[in-house]
Amino acid sequence: MPAVRFSLLILLLSLFSRTAIAQKPACECFVKGVVKDQHTAQPLIGATVLIVGQSTGVFTDQNGRYELRNLCPGNYTLECRIIGYSPFQQKIDLTAGHEENFNLLEQEVHLHDVEITAHRTDAPSSQPLTTISGADLDKTRGQTLGESLKGVTGVTTLQTGSSIAKPVIHGLHSNRVLIMNNGIRQEGQQWGSEHAPEIDPFIATRISVVKGAAGVRYGSDAIGGVILVEPEELPVDKPITGELNAVGFSNGRQGVLSGTVQGGLNLVKGFGWRAQGTIKRGGNIRTPNYYLDNTGISENNFSVAAGYRHKGLGIDVFYSRFDTQIGIFSGSHIGSVTDLLNVIKNGEPFVKSGFSYAINRPNQNATHELLKAETHYHFKDGNRLQWTIARQYNNRNEFDLHRPRNDSIAALNHPELTFKLTSLTNDVVWDHKPLAGKISGQVGMSTLYQYNLMSGRPLIPNFNQFNIGLFWIERYVTSKWELEAGLRYDYRALKTYRIVNREKIADHFDFSNFSGTAGATRNFSERFSARVNVGTAWRAPNVSELFSDGVHHGAAAYEKGDATLQPEKALNSIASVKYATPKWSVEIGGYYNYIFDFIYLKPQPEPILTIRGAFPYFKYTQTDASFKGIDVSGSWEFVKRTTISSKLTYLRVYDERNDGYLVMIPPNRLDNALKYQLADRGKWKDGFISIGNLLVAEQKRVPVNSDFLPPPKAYSLWSLQAGATLKVSEKQQLEIGINVQNLFNTVYRDYLNRFRYYADDMGRNASLRLKWKFGA
Repeated sequence: MPAVRFSLLILLLSLFSRTAIAQKPACECFVKGVVKDQHTAQPLIGATVLIVGQSTGVFTDQNGRYELRNLCPGNYTLECRIIGYSPFQQKIDLTAGHEENFNLLEQEVHLHDVEITAHRTDAPSSQPLTTISGADLDKTRGQTLGESLKGVTGVTTLQTGSSIAKPVIHGLHSNRVLIMNNGIRQEGQQWGSEHAPEIDPFIATRISVVKGAAGVRYGSDAIGGVILVEPEELPVDKPITGELNAVGFSNGRQGVLSGTVQGGLNLVKGFGWRAQGTIKRGGNIRTPNYYLDNTGISENNFSVAAGYRHKGLGIDVFYSRFDTQIGIFSGSHIGSVTDLLNVIKNGEPFVKSGFSYAINRPNQNATHELLKAETHYHFKDGNRLQWTIARQYNNRNEFDLHRPRNDSIAALNHPELTFKLTSLTNDVVWDHKPLAGKISGQVGMSTLYQYNLMSGRPLIPNFNQFNIGLFWIERYVTSKWELEAGLRYDYRALKTYRIVNREKIADHFDFSNFSGTAGATRNFSERFSARVNVGTAWRAPNVSELFSDGVHHGAAAYEKGDATLQPEKALNSIASVKYATPKWSVEIGGYYNYIFDFIYLKPQPEPILTIRGAFPYFKYTQTDASFKGIDVSGSWEFVKRTTISSKLTYLRVYDERNDGYLVMIPPNRLDNALKYQLADRGKWKDGFISIGNLLVAEQKRVPVNSDFLPPPKAYSLWSLQAGATLKVSEKQQLEIGINVQNLFNTVYRDYLNRFRYYADDMGRNASLRLKWKFGA
């Protein structure tokens, strides 16, 4: 695309020209110090110390020391954080050299308006990590988890219509992307393209994306990456605070209301609690030219958490319930092959309607419950032991378009497909004390037991499954280098139960393999760093890939499994370099992922006609595939308070076994934005206005005659955002945000939308966001 190449050229020329004319900084102030555990007085290696609101940050060395140089005189806010400890913030007035020491404790210090662009996690430090938090996360409020991550370079979404989206990292999705919900691996029916993660994003104050295989720390299945959904630390011994979020969307006339209240207890020292809830209602989505019938959504979620801290001991309990009902576009269920082919050929659905909040057949409803208990203890010698147990229950019901023969209320409310999945997890992790002052690491064990019960017309069999994994990771940290290596072994036993010709058949599968990782991070200076990681990962085929056989109503497709599928085995390498100054930054990353026996849904030459109607026909099959790509992101404040930013994603996937391309691979994209930061006026703070443009290329690298409809044409979408914060009082503030997506109501179809066969994508969508924060 000429426009993509031109925009990228302008970005790179701007960044390099900025480098050429930059003068030696006149600012020579510095701040340094040491970070320690307040309970044990041991130095903390690898803690992050950063300047809030800037890209400037460093890691502590083997002695827990840090130093930030080349700072101009002025007021700064330092933030120190490391996994397992509460973050701490300190304001300083810098005129020359300054020393600031941090003593971290397992007790939250409540922060006001902290925006963090990166933080340390359990993820491999040599892999790219992108975190959305603070104001950036607030701009996505009201959207699903998948939609919230679309702004991250290298991440897009697999959609089923305009109401269902799940994250895709470097072309991989579903069971290859592991989601950690509050420290627990999310276990649901995530194998379906329309089975979006059953997580309320309002739970999180940080959502992080780890790109690349991370199976050593998180277990098998993390071939594509990991998404960390992390709530704020519990407010132990703090006054009651809270926030209320209200979001309204014009398209679908959707409304979202979410509230959080938290605090400590005066009668119990060391105690903290939180309660949160969300309600969402929306009606039929509109494309630029017509409504999509039966695309409403209804959602009711809540969560509660409590914790206790005493010296080195910590205990936490968490419960959440996610409950949603989603209408499936009725135009995707078609009665005959002729009508299906005509809809694909004509480019418009047979079924058109006006606006309605009603959710009729076909639809799906899903309930997901998570109960978690975690305890940990920091020993005085620097060791730390953590034990986490959790139970998840996932109940999914899918309703066909066709009414049952019995029109009674009970029959009308009876789903054609019901999946009930129960998962029990148990994790023990030991963080050993630093060895020789430089080496720190973790040893852990995790187990998973789950059983699934299905009723209705058979699609997948009932099953039970047991997993066990053992891992060991070590890190070596100096002032300039951070080296790490890890090894993991996983074993999975799967037993399925089917009825074939009225006879019960049990199938047993055993899968096992090792995973490994090795990586390095080099900090050349406070501004320039590089990282590289190589690793192996694997994933056993899931039950749907082995035994699917029937109409999957939510996806409006007929899917056929293969019981002879072998586990996927991946070799992954990823590297990136980053250079950042207070005015501009650029990060370039590249990756190569080779997956042996890659499993995918292959479109068949002709649709299939069933008693439920005509549907596109897909079969699970295997090949060897290579995933190569480049992620580029940059920003430049070329005049005061005005910043231009760009994100480029390039991905090429090749079918190595059959010497061709694969289907359903994200096309290349370029995302540009121009932002102007308004000056503070009285009680109004942090005002901004920005305009953005997303260019998505046509996916031309596809197998010949391999799909029911060729990939859609390239498209360009404009967006507009504005926002500000009104400080009502010392303990209250109101944040206001306005967002318009698809500003010019462009007609387009996205290649990764499973319903692109039937209808256009969503038209213009304006939203108003209000956030009221109260308390200390």
